[in-house]
Amino acid sequence: MAFMLSSPAFEPGKPIPKQYTCDGRDVSPPLRWSDVPAKATSLALVCDDPDAPAGTWVHWVIYDIPAATIELREGVPPDENLSGGARQGMNDFRKIGYGGPCPPPGKPHRYFFKLYALDGPTGLEPRATKDDLLKAIKGHVVGETQLMGTYQR
Repeated sequence: MAFMLSSPAFEPGKPIPKQYTCDGRDVSPPLRWSDVPAKATSLALVCDDPDAPAGTWVHWVIYDIPAATIELREGVPPDENLSGGARQGMNDFRKIGYGGPCPPPGKPHRYFFKLYALDGPTGLEPRATKDDLLKAIKGHVVGETQLMGTYQR
């Protein structure tokens, strides 16, 4: 079986519901995954928008998720440290945790939720950036999957 990431809130390539955006409650969507590689001991997730006017905009950085975890429930709190040991980093809104889609009016933007299976913990403290995370996991990724949703204002 393949390492897969999905959401009960939206289908791949389809619009992300308003409640998960700045136009709604701005809470993280529920995410589920399956078939985590056997060598994985932790997981990390990044959500970003490559269509942002100023370049790729980071919406969420979360890492050191235990590999036995199978989902992130809707509305992950914006805490640096989560129960179970996961940690959250800084998004490009300069906040901890999830910041939902908030594109300028116009064409739909794409939001990529990228889940990485890792062969160990990242060693990062809370508040790490996407760049910090990508440097920390280099050479430690044993699997990768993604889910893309869109949003338009």
